[in-house]
Amino acid sequence: MNKIPLGISGCLLDQPGEKAVANRDSVISEVLESFFEWKPFSVEEEKSLLVQEASGISDSGADKMAGICGYIMKRPEQAATKTGGAFEGLAIETLRIMHRFPLVPIEEAIRLQDPCLRDLFFKRVYVMHRWQMLLKEGLSARALIEFHARHKLIIMSHGDYRDLGQLLAGLNKDNLTEIADQYILQLMSMLLTMPTRANHVNVLQHIQGHLKKDISRDDKAELCELIDSYRNYEVPLIAPIILLKHHFRKSPDPYIQSSYYFSPYPSALGSVNP
Repeated sequence: MNKIPLGISGCLLDQPGEKAVANRDSVISEVLESFFEWKPFSVEEEKSLLVQEASGISDSGADKMAGICGYIMKRPEQAATKTGGAFEGLAIETLRIMHRFPLVPIEEAIRLQDPCLRDLFFKRVYVMHRWQMLLKEGLSARALIEFHARHKLIIMSHGDYRDLGQLLAGLNKDNLTEIADQYILQLMSMLLTMPTRANHVNVLQHIQGHLKKDISRDDKAELCELIDSYRNYEVPLIAPIILLKHHFRKSPDPYIQSSYYFSPYPSALGSVNP
């Protein structure tokens, strides 16, 4: 299995020449190391990420950012923000780096202990990995539309997918590169928004619609009841997902099978869709 390149603050790996952390960070585990190839950033390289290109200062960190699918930072010592949502508690320096590199999923190591933030980060990392694979294999209108179709249910869980759909509606051979650049920028920005329970309910009901001819009335009632239980905070999201996956094993659907919604990243990385 080819590992995904992931940037990381060198001190989190106790790299020679770095000021080592007292204990190797708990999120930098053997599980993560089995999926990711670490690309350590020195203190100087991390500092260069805060500097705009026109400054004339060495931009070695930015060069590294071009080849990775995500970046785990040691929390800087600046004040935390109070912006709410996925940005709540991020250091000001981290936000500045995120603003400069909007396509790179960035998270502070300590925040990956939060299952919701961890889910959001790895979801974005794997979307970016699949995007880079698409570009490597050759960008085409067909490939871009297929990419969107396979991520559509994930997009729906984060918000209104229609803007991205309308963007692709104007796709042609002359504007392919321009539309693709706009698409991935909008998608990665959208995936910074926490998915909501209401949106997940909408997705689950949409998925259920693909079973309407393949399940009995009792099975449908059971599924509706479980989705309502999730809506009412009585069960976690994984409960209706497990039941849906059970039905689709018996009645496969090509669209649902191709979607990344049930498995946005390997389950070994943590709780998928907490």
